[in-house]
Amino acid sequence: MPGTYSQIYIQIVFAVKGRENLISPKWKDELHKYIAGIIKGKDQKPIIVNGMPDHIHAFIGLKPSMKISDLVRDIKNNSTNYINENKFVRDKFCWQEGYGAFSYSHSQIKDVYNYIANQEEHHRKKSFREEYLEFLKKYEIQYNEKYLFEWNE
Repeated sequence: MPGTYSQIYIQIVFAVKGRENLISPKWKDELHKYIAGIIKGKDQKPIIVNGMPDHIHAFIGLKPSMKISDLVRDIKNNSTNYINENKFVRDKFCWQEGYGAFSYSHSQIKDVYNYIANQEEHHRKKSFREEYLEFLKKYEIQYNEKYLFEWNE
């Protein structure tokens, strides 16, 4: 019986509630591995997870049987519980509502991987707000400023 085969490459971007710098260098690698595990546990392909103290980028090979919104919901819920159960932050941790999801072709995998891997270097030159607005403009996504992330600048 013939099957359906596909691979869709998606970069997901989401932020800490209040855009606080809560993701510590002491445990960020653990968090990134945990998020990759969530993705893999949902039978999706984690390519790279990295970010900054106030936001995360996850590059994923997504099967069409999985809704992006369901995957992001599970990533956020499970990683919030992981952070809180391990008491990585003093107060209760949670992510901001919303996320960005941007698609790529197979030929762009290396470039997107390198971009996400080098977040610290990238953000020396550009704020998260500038980065995120560039994504929205590049992909011609209409948006209302009122419904974007909270910005700390």
